[in-house]
Amino acid sequence: MAQHVKTPRDPSRAAWAGDSAESLADRAYREIRDRLVMLDIPPGSPINEDQLAASLGMGRTPVREALKQLRYERLVVAYPRRGTFATDVNITDLAHISEVRQHLEPVAAASAARRATAAERASLSELAESLRSEAVSGMDAPDLMRVDLEAHRALYAATHNPYLEDTLVRYDNLANRIWCLFIHRLPGMAGHIGEHGPLLEKVVTGDADAAAELAREHVIHFEQEVRALL
Repeated sequence: MAQHVKTPRDPSRAAWAGDSAESLADRAYREIRDRLVMLDIPPGSPINEDQLAASLGMGRTPVREALKQLRYERLVVAYPRRGTFATDVNITDLAHISEVRQHLEPVAAASAARRATAAERASLSELAESLRSEAVSGMDAPDLMRVDLEAHRALYAATHNPYLEDTLVRYDNLANRIWCLFIHRLPGMAGHIGEHGPLLEKVVTGDADAAAELAREHVIHFEQEVRALL
């Protein structure tokens, strides 16, 4: 498996914790969010707070707090007298999600190219190198999706714009849920993930214009590949 860089700063931490110590609500939010994004919690399925809390090794209170945030991010929905459910993945949302990402992903790539710290450029360079390796082509679908999430979140963190980062993490999460519906029918998935390599390289070298264009093409390619399967 490709060597991954250290997980980038997660904007959810800023939302839940005022210091460097990770709160239980923070951890619950991140872990439940990623289960929803990876469809480990299937779309439309009911969410049992007791079972979820037990699986996370914590009480119901942090789980409830996390679910409140996840409702705002359109990953769960609560119905009076019925309970909380994972939101359905609606393919008709693809155009709306892509429209937002086509505008904001290039902004993020250009901003990261201009603002990334030396340490972030070193980490992004390491990640880009792992994406060029032959190991990517041998990875299974879930690991490819995790690499995709890692690459996007690392780039967003390097923008040093918490509002842009938070917005793009939310939309990337929604896009990745759509990916997961089709991932086993996409023979070129490794190649799509590999597109991050050249993009990250442009960010590392500070080429803002080229990074922005590659980011835009990446979003367009994602939508085209999904639509080809419909």
